[in-house]
Amino acid sequence: MRPTQRAWVRSGAVWLICAGWLFVAAVGARAATGGPSAVVQQFYAQLLDVMQHAQSLGAKGRYQKLEPVVAATFDIPFMTRLSVGPSWYRLTPDQKQRAATAYGRYVTAVYATRFDDYAGQKFEVLGEQRIKHGTLVRTQIIKANGEPVSINYVVHNNDTAWQIRDVYVGDAISELATRRSEFASILRSSGIDGLIASLNKKADDLNI
Repeated sequence: MRPTQRAWVRSGAVWLICAGWLFVAAVGARAATGGPSAVVQQFYAQLLDVMQHAQSLGAKGRYQKLEPVVAATFDIPFMTRLSVGPSWYRLTPDQKQRAATAYGRYVTAVYATRFDDYAGQKFEVLGEQRIKHGTLVRTQIIKANGEPVSINYVVHNNDTAWQIRDVYVGDAISELATRRSEFASILRSSGIDGLIASLNKKADDLNI
């Protein structure tokens, strides 16, 4: 991924993928209740808890704490299908299941890797906007130097729960679109099994 496409912000030793209003109290690893903003709020409450205990948890501990949180907060099957692209419809049910599992592990590993410290950043939810395929939750990170960075989330009610389906840096850089572009080259060269292996490797590297 090119630096301009990355969805995280450096402040000292901390790289933040995305952010919402971070509650100080940790919330249990369960599906978020309430509206779209509550999904972001509850997710980032748990991320804050992981950040504050990052050093004592270590990479493996951060991964283990975040794995059920990611599963409850993100619409992993939808994100996997969109990231894989048209070839998704040619996959067997077993391949689809393995791809979704690997994708969820990959997302968890990314957060566990990046949220490795806490340096006092500020986080704000700015409001909601109805869009064609869900609700856009607008937030910003206030870096230690006072610079605001816009991070926005597409949240959708999929009849099971409100869940995050995409993350935008500003209004233009879609995380799903970026991953779809990255995954396309792996799919062309190694097929779905190669992509699954690649996604699993990042999680496996944290669980040694």
